[in-house]
Amino acid sequence: MFTQRLVQTLSPIIYEIVIRFYWLSIFIAAPFNKKAWMWVKGRRNAKITPPLIDEAELAKVKRIWFHCASLGEFEQARPLIEKIKRFHPQHKIILSFFSPSGFEIRKNYEYADEVYYLPMDTKSNARKFISKVRPSVVLFVKYEFWFHYLSELKSRRIPTILFSSVFRRDQIFFEWYGTFFVEMLQMFTKIFVQNIESKRLLEIIGVDSEMAYDTRFDRVYDAAEKRNTLPLVAKFKGNLKIFIAGSTWKKDEKLITQLINDNTSENYKYIVAPHEIDLDRIRELKKDIQAPCLFFSELTDANAESTQVIIVDSIGQLVSLYAYGNIAYVGGGFNAGVHNVLEPVVYGLPVIFGPYYQKSIEASKLISIAVAFSIFSYKDLLARLRVIMERNRQPEDNGAKLSQKFVIDRLGGSVKIYSSISKWL
Repeated sequence: MFTQRLVQTLSPIIYEIVIRFYWLSIFIAAPFNKKAWMWVKGRRNAKITPPLIDEAELAKVKRIWFHCASLGEFEQARPLIEKIKRFHPQHKIILSFFSPSGFEIRKNYEYADEVYYLPMDTKSNARKFISKVRPSVVLFVKYEFWFHYLSELKSRRIPTILFSSVFRRDQIFFEWYGTFFVEMLQMFTKIFVQNIESKRLLEIIGVDSEMAYDTRFDRVYDAAEKRNTLPLVAKFKGNLKIFIAGSTWKKDEKLITQLINDNTSENYKYIVAPHEIDLDRIRELKKDIQAPCLFFSELTDANAESTQVIIVDSIGQLVSLYAYGNIAYVGGGFNAGVHNVLEPVVYGLPVIFGPYYQKSIEASKLISIAVAFSIFSYKDLLARLRVIMERNRQPEDNGAKLSQKFVIDRLGGSVKIYSSISKWL
């Protein structure tokens, strides 16, 4: 009991030290790391402009603040943002990011009235930011737990919602020394979790929650319905099939490059969409590929049929490109974790990814119904491809139907969350 009280007393102090050390380390790394430099430069140039509205107007025009760590969390917020804008066009959407990869790509997002970097989580920063932004409702996405911001929001009685969150038994909330972090969870007005396992874990530590499917299901389904038609990609495909690798990192690309260069199937063409569009990196990737290869921006009516590989050198095309695929490989599974597997699944594509997928609920579920496959090596990749290709030859293959049903059965998370928060809108 004494130890727990001691930990509870020291935790805020330790948190403050860790936060400040983390930010200092990014500043130190900035001259040597492109991401760190963008992070520092972006915050240095960012100016938070207080809204020029009085109290009477603020009662009519709500300011809804969404905070996302990065681009992936933004995609989870997007269906809800667009739903709010559709039903309450007069309300203002305030969007903040922790990561430059989210901010830089979505700083001109059409449905956001203001876009900011989130300042460092100190008591004074939290007070200043919230005083300037003046939110009526706040929504944090998935894993965003910032003690001083949550404390300030709670003290001002501003409704604060966490949604699309997932909890696992190995997280700090469920350890004997996790009292400080449980306190953060208790500061939220409402928490929406993606699965029943998360709900049960939160019940153990006395935190209420409600289940609502991941809003990304709504996002990918809507994006597929509104996808762009790409005539040049259709011409590139012709009567052949396409193996499409999306959100790839170097470890993924090593396997994909070997697959292309070995020319294991003459019936397939290839599309590779790297996770990061860095010119030097994609030039290096193109150089490593021995087959006829073009950047997506180089594709024309004259060369579309003759090339065998497209490297995507722009952002925002992947959701539409998956519609032309027959087999998908999703990157990230050889790094911290696999990226969005739902984007190809919504089109009924079988999906392959690396060994680190356990944090993705949907990846695990898709493996259990045999429409997704995890690999450890190039040999594994070839073996899985043989299984998929053989299965595709079977007249009664139901893989595509199972994939699409998986998404359709999980739609409606954004509707449920919107209905719950509508009393504050």
